[in-house]
Amino acid sequence: MTETRECILLIEDEPQMRRFLRVTLQAHGYRLIEASSGQEGLLEGTTRNPDVVLLDLGLPDMDGIEIAKRFREWSEVPIIVISAREQEEDKVKALDAGADDYLTKPFGAGELLARIRVALRHRALQSSGQRDPIFVAGDLKVDLASRQVFIKDEEIHLTPIEYRLLAVLIKHAGKVVTHKLLLKEVWGPVYTDQQQYLHVYMAQLRKKIESDPARPRLLINEPAVGYRLKINM
Repeated sequence: MTETRECILLIEDEPQMRRFLRVTLQAHGYRLIEASSGQEGLLEGTTRNPDVVLLDLGLPDMDGIEIAKRFREWSEVPIIVISAREQEEDKVKALDAGADDYLTKPFGAGELLARIRVALRHRALQSSGQRDPIFVAGDLKVDLASRQVFIKDEEIHLTPIEYRLLAVLIKHAGKVVTHKLLLKEVWGPVYTDQQQYLHVYMAQLRKKIESDPARPRLLINEPAVGYRLKINM
């Protein structure tokens, strides 16, 4: 067992799911705090300072989306939604409310642990107040200081909008970024309904940085939700 000491707050009312996650997380050295209701989860969040929150949406006393919004009023702790809700609308609402990631039940322990590692890396970066000026994922290398982009060490040219789109995805690397957030950060708040802009420029960006744009390995589409820049996990 690897001892990590990071603290996970699990807000989940289903006993079987809590048992599964308790065994999985503790076996990998995480400290676990459990809450079976939204109010209990908010209380634990304010008093125990967790490193990551695992949040179910279907709680007995309040909706998980409201809990995410409440957390975001005072905390930037990474929130990973774990829910049986499969509708894209639910995913978008949760991510727009402040969740960082979304896993649909049932999911494998390996995938959950990988998402937790990504969340912890983001938290460590936020705490340090620094960002590595060189971003690397697979064959992609981006020098954020000089705004240079390389594929297999060969520099490629991006238009200003293509670069801004890539930079936003790098900022949230490993996490799902909703269409609305991408449009707001790249084009501005008045363009949040213009998804055709996003689809056109994402297709152009894929042609430049993906070895096979039809089967992207870096710029992953989350259908009807947004995009994720995949990083090695």
